[in-house]
Amino acid sequence: MSGGLDSLCATAYVKNYKKYAIKIITFSYGQRAKREIVQSKKLAKALNSDEYRIVDINFMKELYGNSNVLTNNKLSIPSKFDYSIVVPIRNAIFITVASAWAFSVNADLIVLGAHTDDLNYPDCRPKFIESITKTLNLGEEDKIKSGIKRKISVWSPSLEGINKYELLKLGHEILGETIFESWSCYSNGKKIHREIMHCGECESCINRKMAFTKASIEDKTIYAKN
Repeated sequence: MSGGLDSLCATAYVKNYKKYAIKIITFSYGQRAKREIVQSKKLAKALNSDEYRIVDINFMKELYGNSNVLTNNKLSIPSKFDYSIVVPIRNAIFITVASAWAFSVNADLIVLGAHTDDLNYPDCRPKFIESITKTLNLGEEDKIKSGIKRKISVWSPSLEGINKYELLKLGHEILGETIFESWSCYSNGKKIHREIMHCGECESCINRKMAFTKASIEDKTIYAKN
């Protein structure tokens, strides 16, 4: 769970409606938005997670070099979709590491916050999720067949045709005001009068605003720019 709106709502949905006990994993991959990790830890407590881990894969920032906006502080963050915000195979890395943990603790479900409005990102698409799920199970095929390990599934809202604002509504019904503890901003926030707030201008902040509008939920997020 990144600490963002989508992963928070997806986790709450699975816990509440699919009745899963949850263990939460967060990745530090060299992202500019360190704030999302701080919020993730708070939200894990709010969700009564059985276990919470931060996995350090900051070496990925070096591999991405200067090409990606989300890991390079010197690049300008766009206000609409641009390929510079697509972190190469990020979800493949996250899901693979999460699967190693899942197989180790004999869990059978990994939750990804991808929804149908994320289809600009190839590693959020249902066909990608289905493909990597099959591949990961092949990697533990013998243990699964022998009954030592359980077969895993990767679930995301996109697999059930759920879009961002629908996911937000589901999450808000479960979490209420806790939803505003999530962090969507691609930057690490803007500090104004000693308060850290969402920038309100990046693509992710704009998508957050739109989701609240479409869901007819009052957006109590504090933005530096409305």
